[in-house]
Amino acid sequence: MNDFDPDRRKLMKAVAAGTAGLAATPWLATLVHAQPNQGKTLSITLPNNPVTIDPINQLNHDSMVLGQTVFENLVEFGVDGVLRPQLAKALPTVSADRKTYTFELRDDVAFQNGQKLTAEDVKYSFDYLLNPDNKASRRGIFTRIAKVTVLSPTKVQFDLSEPYHPWLYFLTKYMGIYPVGSREKHGGDYFKSGPIGVGTGPGIFEEWRANDYISFKKNPNYWQKGLPAWDRLLVRLIPEDSVRVAYLMTGQADIISAPPPREFNRLKSFPGIAGASQPTLGGWFAMMTNTTKPPFDDVNFRKAVSCAIDRQAISDKVYHGLLEPSGLPAPARGWWFDKASSDSVSFDLEKAKAYLAQSKYPTGASFDMIIPAEPYLLDVKDAALVVQSQLAKLDIKANVQVAEFNVLVQKMIRGEHTATLMIIMSPGEPSYLIQVTMTQGQVMTKSTGYQNPKLDDLLRRAFAEEEQDKLKPIYAEMQQLLAAELPLVLLGFVHAANLWRQNVKNFKPSLGLTMSVRDVQI
Repeated sequence: MNDFDPDRRKLMKAVAAGTAGLAATPWLATLVHAQPNQGKTLSITLPNNPVTIDPINQLNHDSMVLGQTVFENLVEFGVDGVLRPQLAKALPTVSADRKTYTFELRDDVAFQNGQKLTAEDVKYSFDYLLNPDNKASRRGIFTRIAKVTVLSPTKVQFDLSEPYHPWLYFLTKYMGIYPVGSREKHGGDYFKSGPIGVGTGPGIFEEWRANDYISFKKNPNYWQKGLPAWDRLLVRLIPEDSVRVAYLMTGQADIISAPPPREFNRLKSFPGIAGASQPTLGGWFAMMTNTTKPPFDDVNFRKAVSCAIDRQAISDKVYHGLLEPSGLPAPARGWWFDKASSDSVSFDLEKAKAYLAQSKYPTGASFDMIIPAEPYLLDVKDAALVVQSQLAKLDIKANVQVAEFNVLVQKMIRGEHTATLMIIMSPGEPSYLIQVTMTQGQVMTKSTGYQNPKLDDLLRRAFAEEEQDKLKPIYAEMQQLLAAELPLVLLGFVHAANLWRQNVKNFKPSLGLTMSVRDVQI
């Protein structure tokens, strides 16, 4: 790996005037052409500090690259958004009533401690997750799993209490398989910050230096032969846009996440640098409004806020096309998108004024809007200022407050916020954000404080179907309900974007993750 490691402050000063300064600074321009990482160390950057590597307690999408380096599951959600088998030989067989799923496991997989993977490990892992005493953050989206049965050393059966096909899409992100007894043997902190030997993934945990980096070494016995191509994975923690860019330009990082949108198109054509973006189906950019607190306790006020936000202007002027506007939790390119419902709550200043006049706050109101300090796919700060300016036209004052991402999320979990403006990433299926923020017993239930038996019934109907032509009218009805009651205000769906050095091969932005690095070659 290149030994040059400049001080962050110097790097920030070097690029403070923007990336134009990079080309004008001779030593930086020269280093763009450097060929780092001859020792096959893959260096990537995250814009925020992770809290845990444990997938069943993971709240931060960026950090999932850590958990998925160590842990794997029965299936995976690929970078192209396609569900594929992982530790299973194939996708499961499903019973006619869609309540029983049977998996045949691969017989060539071992944990990093050398222990062979069996169906007993799968059952143990899910039983631990589902036990309420263990207080797993992600338990809520799997509670329809009623029983896990070992049929043979390589066959396992899942019985669901009711049809619920989305659970397969959530496995890659929010679950992992680990050895029988390992949780009791090692304890929660071990899985959180030093999970050595308890996963089947391509990387073995090595070191975590707070506010600096997390490193993994290659799993020499990884079951996918020839992978990973790197010997060491170094995950740097760099919140500042300019420093992430400087690390990329100087060869200190091979791949960066959350590139600055204003400079993205220019940077990806810079000598020695490549970049790409993919529009996501699950990158929700939303104002999470607490409907139990004024002024968002009034539906007409919520609609006034929604109709006052010019989403297209934010997409064009702030994110330079890396945001796809949408007024409801459905992306415009998604097969389940209902345009009429989205249009009914989209930008229309006269309609916004009419809704405000009908609300309990006809002369406007003031509320605190918390935003994350660190970028998360995109940086929210500039968009927050635009939203603040747009709402001011209705005499609505949004007091922007900044908090660390993990602090913000905890406030939402406890329902202590009035409103937040943030990005939430999920697998690209229709139900996730609706489930976790608007139904009972979920980790983010209090983020909206909204519940509706009709919405619960529509979700149950959707979970019992798998064919798009049958699902589409159900989701259209769901969006009509959400447009009428508007428990949150959606701005749109973000693109997954990355920049990388041209010596990096087999990498592309992921629809299911911030970064997927298992297949990367350097």
